[in-house]
Amino acid sequence: MGIKWRNWALLAAPALLATGCASTSGAPTEPTAAPSTSAARSVARVCAKPADGPAKAPAGAVTVDPAVVGDLAAKTKSSPPNTTFWLRPGTHGLESDRYAQVIPKEGDSYLGAPGAVLDGRKTNQYAFGGTARDVSIRYLTVQGFVAPQNEGVVNHDSADGWVIEHATIQNNSGAGLMAGARQQVRASCLRGNGQYGMNAYKTGDPISGLVVEGNEIVANNTEDWERRQPGCGCTGGVKFWAVNGADVRGNWVHDNRGTGLWADTNNNDFRIEDNVLEANDGAALIYETSYNAVIRNNAILRNNWVEGRKYADRGDNFPFATVYLSESGGEPRIRARTDKIEIDRNVLENNWSGITLWENADRFCNSPANTSSGDCTLLVRHSDRCARPTIATAPLYADCRWKTQRVDIHDNRFVLDKSIVKCTAKCDRMAVLANYGTYPNWSPYQGERVAEAITLKQNNRWHDNVYLGPWEFVAHDPSRVLDSGQWQGTPYQQDAGSTFRARDGG
Repeated sequence: MGIKWRNWALLAAPALLATGCASTSGAPTEPTAAPSTSAARSVARVCAKPADGPAKAPAGAVTVDPAVVGDLAAKTKSSPPNTTFWLRPGTHGLESDRYAQVIPKEGDSYLGAPGAVLDGRKTNQYAFGGTARDVSIRYLTVQGFVAPQNEGVVNHDSADGWVIEHATIQNNSGAGLMAGARQQVRASCLRGNGQYGMNAYKTGDPISGLVVEGNEIVANNTEDWERRQPGCGCTGGVKFWAVNGADVRGNWVHDNRGTGLWADTNNNDFRIEDNVLEANDGAALIYETSYNAVIRNNAILRNNWVEGRKYADRGDNFPFATVYLSESGGEPRIRARTDKIEIDRNVLENNWSGITLWENADRFCNSPANTSSGDCTLLVRHSDRCARPTIATAPLYADCRWKTQRVDIHDNRFVLDKSIVKCTAKCDRMAVLANYGTYPNWSPYQGERVAEAITLKQNNRWHDNVYLGPWEFVAHDPSRVLDSGQWQGTPYQQDAGSTFRARDGG
């Protein structure tokens, strides 16, 4: 699974930006200032100022003693479902067995007192696991666990209905947090984890009804997995896989190594609103082989400087994007709160490039070039149907592709000052394009068919935006670089009603 630029793998950057990055000791540093932008807004600074839990045990709660190793797991095991556990101040530990973990029962609730920490001591792999539903974890710091790659520390088994609130999940290997259906992650700090802050993945049925609200998601992917496994597509502040219905709002996603938010493979019905996506090494947001989303009222600031510059320095002319839609679009036949991808009322300021709409002509269900191997589109589902000769005929010719279509980009403000980004070229692109189809030899999408479709026939529209700075536009393929007049003219006719103004120093 994971993204591909053209037909080769995306490689991650080797280092974080200076602010908010992981220190040499592995502990992430805090940015020195809140985001500054003409679209200023409050952000979720929960890592610097975590909320305190109850100083006394609530009535009826079971008290957990940090002086007794394994007390939390033992008392959870001996207590009935729907028990509330109050963890005293101090550092709590598990038994030394690496598989030792807390296995909640349905409805259990865990409350940390001020200063309560559950520490894996670089020995235990998982903190909370099992399949019990409707578990809540509040006001607790969870750190020092060593989950393997692609696994998580909290809600390791992706149980449904969990609530993670006012928690700090930091300095773990793997993902700090997994996700199940109806999970709510609110007002929490997901910081400095080795692979992801959260990995929203569940084997089997897709996750539905996910809420990620008011969190600070910072300095994750400290172990730099894209460098260790080039092209794995296995990193980010948060990675979403096959999530059907997600509200991602009011978060501060910043200084992550790689991508900030990455929705990859058959996600649907996302609302990504009122977030600050800032200073991530790679794209602020990738929406890949997925459907139907609203991306609105976000401040998207100073992203993609590391990865964008790396590609430019090696001579790559692909419009490496800060908001990147790859084989993703609106699809009315798939039930959601919208039937398109709407990107509106965002501020994108001093990022490396802007929005790219991309479709890989060689990537479709049952193609060897499909990096989401084994997955088919939500319109077909079974890959054996996408085979010759029927794939060349309706309806499979259309339905075997994840298509970048019905994307409506309007009422956004795009600001670029190259003296701030410290670039001279290739950081100023807005794009809609595809590659020339060649593979496999039985593909019905060879040649310029997909490039013509994404550029002119799939209802992808920019309009009523404001551009400040030296913006250029790419259409059809990477070689067609346009000025604003050509972009607005025939045959592209993009950005009707938009305004363009050069910026001093641009």
